[in-house]
Amino acid sequence: MPDKAIAAPDSTAVRVALWRAMHVEVDAPPPVLDDRVGLQLAAPEEGWRRRGDMDEHRTRNFRASIVARARFIENLVVEQAGRGVGQYVILGAGLDSFAQRRPEIASSLRIFEIDQPGTQAWKRQRLIELGFGIPNGLRFVPVDFEAGESWWERLVAAGFDPARPAVVVSTGVSLYLTREANAATLRQLAALASGSTLAMTYLLPMELADPEERPGREMAEAGARASGTPFISMFAPEEMRDLARNVGFREARTISAAELAERYFAGRPDGLRPSKSEEILVATT
Repeated sequence: MPDKAIAAPDSTAVRVALWRAMHVEVDAPPPVLDDRVGLQLAAPEEGWRRRGDMDEHRTRNFRASIVARARFIENLVVEQAGRGVGQYVILGAGLDSFAQRRPEIASSLRIFEIDQPGTQAWKRQRLIELGFGIPNGLRFVPVDFEAGESWWERLVAAGFDPARPAVVVSTGVSLYLTREANAATLRQLAALASGSTLAMTYLLPMELADPEERPGREMAEAGARASGTPFISMFAPEEMRDLARNVGFREARTISAAELAERYFAGRPDGLRPSKSEEILVATT
């Protein structure tokens, strides 16, 4: 019988990791983000690129969004580390590979990866099996959300210092939470030490999405509902900025897909561009 304490990561985390690897394999160089560690971790079956959710052409924009947000966050973390911020928190870490890909930066940080206990146990085992090991500064913070455990309490118990600035990131999570849960998370993070930064992705309402992308969005939403993880919360940019300010953040701005395209995709010969359905909130204390 399989060990329930060591559960494979959910399909969304694996899909994100495979899209990041696929970007390196099928899109024109240079890659926006060179990340194949997730592919090593997931070790998918041969022929994984023939999966329906890996269709090279149909998933172009979504794949580009995944690497765009990862590149933006990586740049943000490197910038903040250069300013002396020493704590990096990843909410819903999945198969994040920053600690493995950027050891020269990670060595100056204490990194806290928050996720479900089974996923964390699985990832720890895979990192050891692959020879990556567990860096001294990496802290796994298992939280059983279904049992109502407090991620904040577990984070502090793992050694996080609320009195010191931090970078906190949350990608691909807000859409699965209620508005009340999103507001509660933001309120908790707004109380971080002065000089802290939050980067959080959010999904635009369907009416604000690019008309060309709506069929793909509708398919994704239908698939999410069928798998028992429906999209719950979507925000207009001004809503997200207002929410962050109202719960206590000193400053809040949003990064659009167009801005990400200008930063990371200008002049690409393949015309790759991120989906216009997702944006990033950047808020500071």
